[in-house]
Amino acid sequence: MNTSSISPETKAGVLAEALPYIKRFFDKTIVIKYGGNAMTDPTLKDCFARDVVLLKLVGMNPVVVHGGGPQIDDLLKRVGKQGQFIQGMRVTDEETMDIVEMVLGGSVNKEIVNLINRHGGKAVGLTGQDGGFIRARKLLMPNKENPEEMIDIGLVGDITSIDPSIIAFLDTGDFIPVIAPIGVGPEGESYNINADVVAGKLAEILQAEKLILLTNTPGVLDKEGQLLTGLTPKQIDDMVSDGTLSGGMLPKISSAVDAARSGVKSVHIIDGRVEHALLLEVLTEAGVGTLIKSK
Repeated sequence: MNTSSISPETKAGVLAEALPYIKRFFDKTIVIKYGGNAMTDPTLKDCFARDVVLLKLVGMNPVVVHGGGPQIDDLLKRVGKQGQFIQGMRVTDEETMDIVEMVLGGSVNKEIVNLINRHGGKAVGLTGQDGGFIRARKLLMPNKENPEEMIDIGLVGDITSIDPSIIAFLDTGDFIPVIAPIGVGPEGESYNINADVVAGKLAEILQAEKLILLTNTPGVLDKEGQLLTGLTPKQIDDMVSDGTLSGGMLPKISSAVDAARSGVKSVHIIDGRVEHALLLEVLTEAGVGTLIKSK
């Protein structure tokens, strides 16, 4: 974004507007689910990294949980496999799990860490396997047609516990955690966990001030495609029941509602295609998505 045409007075006004938010959220934890276009567009990647570093420098504690669906799909295609999803969850056999670990725990995680560090942050990459940080068991999905029947979708994990001490330790050194959503089972087996689910559960465990989920849409939309800016968990439940929300939005919205019900003060589903969407949501009145209220 070119700011050379903006007057110094306007820039000063913008900074002054941010001050109350900086004071309100000082030393507060903000869990950010990073995914979608913001992870693939070079300009948006740069904006995201700068935003995270700025939030840290003004005294907040950003914790990043990232996805990597498009990157996983690209590598699957290269080895001749087609990605398959059930109710928004990736079916994960052993070969797919190897690719998930390679992409999420390797290339994507390291790229985000390097980008944040290049802009002056101190990012540290983690997976749930590090120090047994995210413990998981096999997830079985209820069949929508027959709720008594459970569907096995492979090495997909259901979180049993998250150890917050690792995040607390990193915070003492002003590090920014960047977390790949891979869990570890009782026998040391790896599980692929939906990144929205990890972000939501982590926000609950850390009692975060905010959970922010970046998406490829303006936020939560009604059946006419109009943005809904403020929703309660009850309204969300109704929208799932009548089919307004489906597919890949289901784990995202379920995690958001669970977090709102479990003490996270505000949950935001925002448009990651907007430059500096994070700063707009945290430091200004101009939100760029849907706020989910606890009641």
